[in-house]
Amino acid sequence: MKKKHFKILKATLSLTLLLGFIACGTDREDDLGIIDPTVILKESYTIDRFKVLNIVPKVPANSQLTWSVNDSVISQNAELDFITPYLKNYPLTLKVTTNGAVKTYSSLINVTKEPGNYSKYISNVFDFRPAIGQFTNGIPEYLPGNTEANLISAAKKAIVGPNSSMISLGGFGGYVVFGFDHTIPNLDGRDFKILGNAFFGSEANEERFGSCEPGIILVAYDKNKNGKPDEDEWYEIAGSEYFKNTTVKNYSITYFKPDPNKLPVAGDEFWQTNIEYIKWQDNQGASGYKTQNAFHDQSYYPLWIAEASYSLKGTKIKDNFYDQSGTGNYWVGKSFDFGYADNAPNNDEASNIDISWAVDKNGKYVKLPGIDFIKVYTGINQEAGWLGEVSTEVSGAYDLYFK
Repeated sequence: MKKKHFKILKATLSLTLLLGFIACGTDREDDLGIIDPTVILKESYTIDRFKVLNIVPKVPANSQLTWSVNDSVISQNAELDFITPYLKNYPLTLKVTTNGAVKTYSSLINVTKEPGNYSKYISNVFDFRPAIGQFTNGIPEYLPGNTEANLISAAKKAIVGPNSSMISLGGFGGYVVFGFDHTIPNLDGRDFKILGNAFFGSEANEERFGSCEPGIILVAYDKNKNGKPDEDEWYEIAGSEYFKNTTVKNYSITYFKPDPNKLPVAGDEFWQTNIEYIKWQDNQGASGYKTQNAFHDQSYYPLWIAEASYSLKGTKIKDNFYDQSGTGNYWVGKSFDFGYADNAPNNDEASNIDISWAVDKNGKYVKLPGIDFIKVYTGINQEAGWLGEVSTEVSGAYDLYFK
């Protein structure tokens, strides 16, 4: 072979090998953005009802994701948290858009019956600390020698399960924390109900007033799955008053233990046993005394709290009780539109709560898959004449989806 022809053949062979190498490198699936579909979605998933199925697809960081069930978009997040109370099969579609290229993946979610027996009602009480009030130490009852743990147990006995009774949270800030044995799904519409003892008067009509003592509601999702409201973030249910200028965020009040050696100061009304009973002050520059009335003579200060004072904080909404008679004889409490505990009768839609009303600490709405824990605290700092302090009562709660 002539030397010139050999050089041409050698150059051609080198070029062919080089192009072959480049072609092989370019045809690799990861360079083309083609990924094994099973890395994106499995062929199917199985999950019990009321459990959260978390799917994290491995896609390029700059991808846009759209999750759909039966052609209805259910999420556009990088991860999917899927939960349902219904025993069904759900066809799942994921559309991934990366650098203008669109790929679609399909799967099936099989929802099965849980092995045990869930309850629709509260299953546990984790914390209970009432503010001062005429029913404190009475509902639930304090017994000599009781500790905080004893009172939490008493609150649990009162509001857990279908045959619940009632606990009183006292004045502003008094709270209870409880949970369920399953996650309550966040679906379209209202998701759970909190029971209290609110009622509307016969003459309320569209005014919706009677005896309503609204409590602020916070919710949390058990993200770490340990069954405790420990490291989970709390979100406030933004009720109808949340964004109004009459609402005070980060309100704090301190209650001081009454001096047993101080003589009672009776008021002008027959029911005012001691108008300088328990001193309080808040972080807004206000202070005063809570009145002891003639109808309840036990201590209004939680007897299991040894400290000389204690503080409670949260969101304070405007006073809702007013003297309709003008003579101090007939006080009524007006119901707010939505989003509070003990704010409407138990058989009223207004006592149902939508998880989608939850906001973070900056007041921005959040999308939770569901909730496992609820905290309720009295949201008003007001005394309604002879009726005493406005105090939220809780007599249970339940999942509206559970059948």
